[in-house]
Amino acid sequence: MAVRATVSRFPMEEDVQESSGLPWGITVTPFASKDENGLSPVYGSNGDLLPRCENCYAYFNTYCELDQWAWNCSLCGTLNGLDSQAIARYSHPQSCAEMMSSFIDLELPMEGSDEEMMQACPVYVAAVDLSSSEEFLELTKSALQAALEALAPGSLFGLATFSHKMGLYDVQGPIPVVKNVFILPDMEGTLPIELEDVMPLLQFLAPVETCKDRITAALDTLRPTTSWERTTGAGQEIDGVLMGGRGFGVAMEALIKYLGSEYGITFALARVFAFISGPPDYGAGQLDTRRYGEQYASKGEDADRALLPEQTPFYKDLASVAVQAGVCVDIFAVTNEYTDLASLKFLSIESGGALFLYSNTDDSTLPQDMYRMLSRPYAFGCILRLRTSSEFKPGHSYGHFFPDPQYENVQHIICCDSFATYAYDFDFTSATGFSRYASEQPVLQIAFQYTVIVPPEELSSPRLVSASRSKHLLKRRLRIRTLQFGTARNMNELYDNVDSEVVLSILVHKVILASLEQGVREGRMLLNDWLIILTAQYNDASKIVQFKNGGSLAAQVDVAFSQCPQLQPLPRLVFALLRNPLLRFHEEGVHPDYRIYLQCLFSALEPSSLHRAIYPVLTSYSTPDKQAYPRHSLSRAALLTSDSPIFFLDAFTNLIVFYSSTADPALPFPPPQDCLLRSTINKLKQERSITPKLIFIRGGQDDASAFENYLIEEQHVDGSGFASVMGFVSFLEDVTQSVMEFMK
Repeated sequence: MAVRATVSRFPMEEDVQESSGLPWGITVTPFASKDENGLSPVYGSNGDLLPRCENCYAYFNTYCELDQWAWNCSLCGTLNGLDSQAIARYSHPQSCAEMMSSFIDLELPMEGSDEEMMQACPVYVAAVDLSSSEEFLELTKSALQAALEALAPGSLFGLATFSHKMGLYDVQGPIPVVKNVFILPDMEGTLPIELEDVMPLLQFLAPVETCKDRITAALDTLRPTTSWERTTGAGQEIDGVLMGGRGFGVAMEALIKYLGSEYGITFALARVFAFISGPPDYGAGQLDTRRYGEQYASKGEDADRALLPEQTPFYKDLASVAVQAGVCVDIFAVTNEYTDLASLKFLSIESGGALFLYSNTDDSTLPQDMYRMLSRPYAFGCILRLRTSSEFKPGHSYGHFFPDPQYENVQHIICCDSFATYAYDFDFTSATGFSRYASEQPVLQIAFQYTVIVPPEELSSPRLVSASRSKHLLKRRLRIRTLQFGTARNMNELYDNVDSEVVLSILVHKVILASLEQGVREGRMLLNDWLIILTAQYNDASKIVQFKNGGSLAAQVDVAFSQCPQLQPLPRLVFALLRNPLLRFHEEGVHPDYRIYLQCLFSALEPSSLHRAIYPVLTSYSTPDKQAYPRHSLSRAALLTSDSPIFFLDAFTNLIVFYSSTADPALPFPPPQDCLLRSTINKLKQERSITPKLIFIRGGQDDASAFENYLIEEQHVDGSGFASVMGFVSFLEDVTQSVMEFMK
């Protein structure tokens, strides 16, 4: 569980926090196997016996004062008694995880018998769009072949298809058999027959290890529905446009209901991979894509605002049904046409799944992403709870979870991998703030309760292994992290303890929220205003700008934060965020689906990855085996002033190796596999949540635009967002003028 704070020393009181201009909050990556310093938790058992505070329900931890019969809660100060069992346990502190570390992971007893717990087969279902092209299906087949290689023995797999009809494959016989049921075209329609009556669920779900060849044979039979089939089976026209017959909504609704019948019996979590090549345009859940077009100019509407909200609650409601049925949906959209991900995204992110977007089939990393996603461990049925000491409290929470309807500061996460990150910001509960006594420093505690599926080979008991054969065991665990923070006595001390990457994370969450509620223009203004206020407050606290006779010298304003290294990255990060498609305007050619994809991606990234996605890391090498300089600014000037022949750019989703046009021809191109640069690239690829594209460019010979587009500091960003000849320098000049106005 990695936890990072915007400031490593918390503000002493509300006035300091508000005057600083800094967001106050944390990011949490709960299922990360180690903390932010690379340390693992201390593992233990009997999580149900861990003492809890009678007042605030916090868990006992190493910051609590303990005597023979009682303990003081480190969060609220309440004195709590210990029962005889706890007294006996704590007389041998080295045997108790909670006495050894403030970061612990304890096993919890599962409800139900051993036999019930054994029936936890991992279940995976692929739902493939046949209203598509041959290229789309070839890519989907490759992705599912990769998935079959990644799935653990004992997993069950089902193959379904959808178009104007829905197909279920039986791969447990000698040859694959498909049974189809037609989807009704009306908006309110469901399938005319229950899927359980088309094919019993346990006939549809096949064991991967014995049926892999037949699943592969079934994949080879997939063909796109012909235009004739679509016209006769689904032919409907809206304003003279023939609709394609992609009954995605009906198919997903039926599939979720179908799987839900075995929830808690055959499986504890079923994952559905939905492969879609265009917008749902048939039956219930169909989307009107005509809202994306030229009509905004004529109607005077703000396209950036109109295209961000969903046009129907169908998929949001379906996500709630999926959660109740124990189904998590991952959506893989391979399309460059408007698909209205603003409406579809809820089915994935609110059911615990992920949303992937690929603009074409040619260089898509879908198979690699699929393998990567299924190879890493994941937890499900998670509950995340944040508690704080009494002087402060959580304000907003951000991320792909949903709040508990009954309890405050409790979030439910359906499915969580080791990369998924969430954020909170804080408020003071009173104007007095924190005590000045070192013994009463701010404390926060994060409790993460989760379930994992343990393969039979990892079970510790031989009896369980022999009894289960290829069955999997469910384990419920409780991970707790308790942190104590120092306090900053003044603003300068606060500025010296800033983590700019975490500040960026909180800002990105806030501007995404503002964009969704009030439009992209509002999101941009919020970000720009924030930087102006921060710069003004820093200049005021540092006593840099002196006003004389109602005026001041612009040259005195320090927009580069020259006296505070921790704040120095922020102007560049804000400039880069304003240049990012997340906040660029519709008129600039930003596809609304791509914007939605970025919103979903960015709001789940941990801070270091988000930093790379917003402001890529540019490194130079003198040879493929020798790094020259670890970090350059993203400008052509940086390239020109560097003598290095090789540059490596890490933009999170893209990795680019660029050889300058003046590089020695004797340098090997591309870099050889056994060099430092290659090993760096391979390590980065291994650590990513998604597969980055790797591009090699030879300056002067290849098209270098993919690399040059990232050199943003010469690209201008004004209020309208349109590019001109000016860049980062003029942006700072604009900030200077705005700071002057603000401080008058």
